[in-house]
Amino acid sequence: MLLLAAFIWGSAFVAQSSGMDYVGPYTYNMTRNVLAFLFLIPVIYWMGSRKPENLEAERKASAMKILLPDRETLKGGICCGLVLSVASTFQQLGLTMTTAGKAGFITALYIVLVPILGVFIGKKIPKIIWLCVALAVFGFYLLCVKEDFTISRGDVLVLICSICFAVHILTIDHFTSKGVDGVKMSCVQFATAAVVLFPLMVWMEHPSLKVILSAWLTIGYAGVLSSGVGFTLQIVAQKDTDPTVATLLMSLESVFAALAGWVILHEVLMPKELLGCVLVFAAVILAQVPLPSLGKKGSQENLPER
Repeated sequence: MLLLAAFIWGSAFVAQSSGMDYVGPYTYNMTRNVLAFLFLIPVIYWMGSRKPENLEAERKASAMKILLPDRETLKGGICCGLVLSVASTFQQLGLTMTTAGKAGFITALYIVLVPILGVFIGKKIPKIIWLCVALAVFGFYLLCVKEDFTISRGDVLVLICSICFAVHILTIDHFTSKGVDGVKMSCVQFATAAVVLFPLMVWMEHPSLKVILSAWLTIGYAGVLSSGVGFTLQIVAQKDTDPTVATLLMSLESVFAALAGWVILHEVLMPKELLGCVLVFAAVILAQVPLPSLGKKGSQENLPER
């Protein structure tokens, strides 16, 4: 699930970058969140109506019961939505000033930030994961830092987005450990993000329906696949995955973003940047290899508390 989510997110950087040719970042993010919210409503109903406790004769009467989240799921969705709205805004603003491939790699810096932030909330991190993180950091350095040791403004904005996504991952881990409904929580987070972004869209960009419809393909891809499918896969999959390992898997979005930017947008990566891409990929694979230090005992000790 996480690998599929990474592929969807990576390819979505191309859609997000192309979408800026039609609409502003606030309009783009607000409309994609609305679309993701609407996409998940029938999914939630379909999944809920198939549960044994919802008998055929009661399905219509219990429609609202199926759709409405419990208190903890609602709380988790609101918290995730607030963080997501900030993260996606900085990412979309950054994409107007940097390439889709590079933005994908910088966003994936959350693989470094999640274990660091996790230490402060009492999570134990296997030593092999720190080695993978170090390898990934060097890969990001080769990709992003120029010869004069400068980073563009767009790169800085995407870096702030990465910090927010690290908080987003830990927030998801916190609430999924309480047994919330992952799909409902995802739906609530999109509704929350849309509510937060709507006044910013109206105030900053004054979009028209005609302009929004002109970007329907890129918004549709990001809304249905990147948000509706990708973020929901993330929430569901994180129930059974250590958050640090999950971030390493999801960081493959950077590789997919670079490849999609190269194939579709004809963005060019220099040999140094390609080496950085290889190092990040190697770090992700190494984190999944069952080495002795990641034996059964160690793996169980490092699972998040349920």
